[in-house]
Amino acid sequence: MRDKQPPADDKPVRKKPNIFVRLLAFLVTLALMFGAVTLVVYRDKLNFDVFRRWFTYRSLERNDSGQAQSFVHGGEVYDRFAAVGDNLLTASSTGYRLFSGSGVKYVDEQAALENPVVSSAGNYGLVYDAGGRSLFVFKNKEEIFSLTLDAGKTLLSARVNPSGWLAVTTQATGYKGSVTVYNADYAPVLRLNLSSSFIMDAVVTADNKSLATITIGQGDAGFQSRFSLYALDRTEEQTEADASCLLGSMVVLDFQESSAGFWALGDSGVALAGKDGALAGSYDFGGRYLKEFSLGGDDFAVALLGKYRAGTLSDLVVIDAAGTAGVSMPMNEQVLSLSAAGRYIAVLTADRLDIYTSDMTLYSSVEGIQGARKVLMRSDGTALLIASDTARLYVPN
Repeated sequence: MRDKQPPADDKPVRKKPNIFVRLLAFLVTLALMFGAVTLVVYRDKLNFDVFRRWFTYRSLERNDSGQAQSFVHGGEVYDRFAAVGDNLLTASSTGYRLFSGSGVKYVDEQAALENPVVSSAGNYGLVYDAGGRSLFVFKNKEEIFSLTLDAGKTLLSARVNPSGWLAVTTQATGYKGSVTVYNADYAPVLRLNLSSSFIMDAVVTADNKSLATITIGQGDAGFQSRFSLYALDRTEEQTEADASCLLGSMVVLDFQESSAGFWALGDSGVALAGKDGALAGSYDFGGRYLKEFSLGGDDFAVALLGKYRAGTLSDLVVIDAAGTAGVSMPMNEQVLSLSAAGRYIAVLTADRLDIYTSDMTLYSSVEGIQGARKVLMRSDGTALLIASDTARLYVPN
């Protein structure tokens, strides 16, 4: 016998959602929309660095102004310093040391360094003796590589990139310039020897595919600085650049890659070369004296320029990726130290530390800096304040 079927018009009745469930869903949607609008409108004040600092430094003891307990760095304010990730790397004529931001000593080694130079990229740090033969690389809490050049060679410059790749520029007999590239395992992967121009500086690009160099040579109007790119997958006999551009007659004082390109800062101006090797922008100082500078910002360079070499009157100029002075702020007091990292600019004067965002909006300010003479800005919005023989971390509230 066939089962009895329900009448065709007997359809299941669909229950309406509970009124409280519907109200809750509406409130959640409204909250998400409000949060998204708030993040867009107040993105300069409500940034993720606030939460990052809270999680990272919530257990660090600080005074009411946000400064942690100072620690002895074992040197003088005239030593060389660099922020390596969350750590502090120092070097002097007698050796080098690596500390945590709260003063835990990770490395303390003696070495004869006649002209110590310190730099960093991400979690990697570097110390070398300019004009000498010694070089040391650090990652996080330890020294991971050291190099002593052969007799007859001297170090002109060295740079490590955020992946740990190393470019070592040397002066060697028979060439005007020579660069050796080491991979993250510190095995040499390329030696570039030039006879036509002097190599002043070099760095491996962030993608670990090319070598970027600054050279100086004879041009139509005298000596000219040049930016060049060389692919790493080449033989040592191939010395022609894959791309290059002239930077003018300025003497390049610092050289750094950023997300915008390659900054080259000189005594008379700053230039930005694109990732394709072409000149993307330049800014001329207009005869003003360069007093302080930093290339550590994400998409900008910052320079303190004065009409006179001495005196306190100067302009703090933020130079954007187009090579224009995006923002300029007059300074009427002596600036002891200037440092940029991420989206922040730290300006240290005799009585306070001011931290600005790249549009020169005041982000944080603290007085009572206890004799600090140098500042190292960090990308999370914190800053290391360095006095004659001590250092301490400042964490904005």
